[in-house]
Amino acid sequence: MQRLIEAAKTQVKTNKPLPFSVYSSAKIQHLVNVPMIKPLLILVLSGSKELGDNSEIACPSGTFIFLSNSPQITLRNVPANEEYFAILIEFDYADFDGLARKTTKTESYFQGQINTVLEQTLLQFIEWSAFSPEALWPIRRQEILQLLFHLGYEQVGAIMESPLLIHKLHGIISAHIDDDLDATGLASMMAMSESTLRRKLNAEGTSLQQIKDRARLGYGLHLIQTTDDPIGRIAEVCGYQSQSRFTDRFKQHFGMTPSDLRKTRMLDSGE
Repeated sequence: MQRLIEAAKTQVKTNKPLPFSVYSSAKIQHLVNVPMIKPLLILVLSGSKELGDNSEIACPSGTFIFLSNSPQITLRNVPANEEYFAILIEFDYADFDGLARKTTKTESYFQGQINTVLEQTLLQFIEWSAFSPEALWPIRRQEILQLLFHLGYEQVGAIMESPLLIHKLHGIISAHIDDDLDATGLASMMAMSESTLRRKLNAEGTSLQQIKDRARLGYGLHLIQTTDDPIGRIAEVCGYQSQSRFTDRFKQHFGMTPSDLRKTRMLDSGE
């Protein structure tokens, strides 16, 4: 696992766009309502991850968990030997085209070991990201899906739910996080009337404002976890006019303030 950790850290230092994210912490992180809008592969390389309200799903070091595009989840990241370290790969819906599906039932998640073949494939994926154009990222993500399938994880063919309107809107809003798109503009993008948009969202048990909040706060969570940008700047990027407003909404949604979450990424001075 150490080779993967070192390779991922090297790529992150370049500050270039990457087809994966790295989440690490020196202290326990406990977050609720974490949005899962796209299928997500989490590879735990140091420490452990616990998921569920009662930490009923355990992911120790050297294992992975593949999560479906379910609405949200509660998680705990637990360091070991001074660090929790995980690589996250988010998959687009088109990545699953052509992948065999053995069942019509959608799996909410599945787990497995990071064996030698998967480790080597991931290492190549990480090192390749140093020079690969973004247009080729889907090809390598598809290779990972096909490898998992041929390693015996046939559940990978059933891990993606058909995207609902909430997923599509979340994707659009996330791609235009600075634009504050209104209902009229979003309805036009979806080729439907504003009233139809609101009616369909109501049928899915949500609202446009809830989707906006989830997209903005989810992006803020990502930036807190993966950058050292000032929290005030992150609040601004996520569309909040004040840091205090961002902090309040962040804590209401995730159960921790941005400052407290950021502190988990660092050891106390003198340790």
